[in-house]
Amino acid sequence: MESIGVLLVRRLQPYLEQELEKRYKVFRTWDYPQKSQLLSHHAASIRAIVCHARAGADAELIEALPELEIVSNYGVGVDKIDLNKCREKGVRVTYTPDVLTDDVADLAIGLILTLLRRICECDGYVRSGQWKKGDYKLTTKFSGKTVGIVGLGRIGVAIAKRAEGFNCPICYYSRTEKPESKYKYYPSVVELASNCDILVVACSLTQETHHIINRKVIDALGSKGFLINIGRGTHVDEAELVSALVEGRLGGAGLDVFENEPHVPEELFGLENVVLVPHAGPATVETRFAMAELVLGNLEAHFLGKPLLTPLV
Repeated sequence: MESIGVLLVRRLQPYLEQELEKRYKVFRTWDYPQKSQLLSHHAASIRAIVCHARAGADAELIEALPELEIVSNYGVGVDKIDLNKCREKGVRVTYTPDVLTDDVADLAIGLILTLLRRICECDGYVRSGQWKKGDYKLTTKFSGKTVGIVGLGRIGVAIAKRAEGFNCPICYYSRTEKPESKYKYYPSVVELASNCDILVVACSLTQETHHIINRKVIDALGSKGFLINIGRGTHVDEAELVSALVEGRLGGAGLDVFENEPHVPEELFGLENVVLVPHAGPATVETRFAMAELVLGNLEAHFLGKPLLTPLV
C-alpha cells in the first residue's frame, strides 16, 4: 500500500506518523508554504486524510481531493470534519471512540478534586515554605456533592460511575431522556444547573450545543457552584465564564478546553478558584497508542476492503 497517498493536516503522535510512513506515501500540509501548491501537485494521489479534533477536513479540502476515499480521525471530536460533504462524496469517516473514555472521565474527577480541595494551591503553599507560618485555609468537600452532567454518552456515564464512588447524587441533561438511566433527568441545562453543586460538560459539539453554557446557566449554578469542562471549549461562552469568575458569581471552574486553544484568557491566570489543563483529557501514553492503532486499523481495513473498525460515516 506504499503507493496510497495519505494527507496529514496537523502533527500527530510520532508513533502514528512513523507507522503511516512505513505503510503509505505521506503528505504533510506543513511541508508546503501554500496549500494550493500541495493540491496542485498531489491531489490526485491522496486517497485518505488523517486528521485531528483540532484540525479536520472542511468542504473545500474534500472537494479538492478527487480520489479521497476515507477520513480517519485521531480522536472522537469530529466537528472539524464536514460530515455532510463526506456523505455527499461517498467518503468514509472513522474516529476513535471508547479508547479515550476512561482517561477523560478520570481527568474530570481529577479536576473536581483539584478544584474543590485546592490541590494546586496547597502544593504551592508547601513548596514556598508558607506552611511553617500556619495551616492552609479550609477547602471544599467533594464527597456527597450533587453532580450534574451535560451529555450522558460514553464519557458522561463513565464520569457518573466514578462520582458515585464519592457518594454523589447524579443528575443529567441530554437531548432526550434516557429511560434506561437511573439518574435524575432535567429537561434543560438551566434546571440542571439550578439543582447541582458541580456541573460537568461532557456532550458532543454541535450547532445546538455551541455555548450551551451561557450566562443563564452560570447564574443558575451560582456563587457556590463549580463548572467542569472536558468537552469542547466552545460549549462555554468563555467571556461570560470569565466575568462570572472574576465577579464571584461562580464558585470555580476546572477547564481542560478553551474557545481559542492554545490561547487562554489571561484574566484566569491569577484566580485561585480555577484549574487550567492544556486539553489533556486523553493525553496518556496508553490511550494515545490505542488511538493510533485504531487510526491505522481503520485505514488498513478500508484499503483491504474489510469492514471498518469504528465507522462514523
